Amino acid sequence: MKLQMETEVWVGTFHGSHDGLPATVTATRDDTRPEPYGWTCTCGASRSFPTGDGMWPTAWRHTHPTRIDRLRSWAARRFRTAR
Repeated sequence: MKLQMETEVWVGTFHGSHDGLPATVTATRDDTRPEPYGWTCTCGASRSFPTGDGMWPTAWRHTHPTRIDRLRSWAARRFRTAR
């Protein structure tokens, strides 16, 4: 992810995987947006938040899914390909 140098500030990076592929989440802060805190993943997913409180746990869980998250992902892939 390329930062917009004038407004975005890098806050942190999470490395992990999901759906069996490596993933990197970059957390940023941009004071010009209504929800200044957010993260973007290399898979294309992104989220934004009004405060930094919700950003950290969701970014971590995106790159380090729980067993239930992995089971849901597996089931979704299995039933999507079965149709």
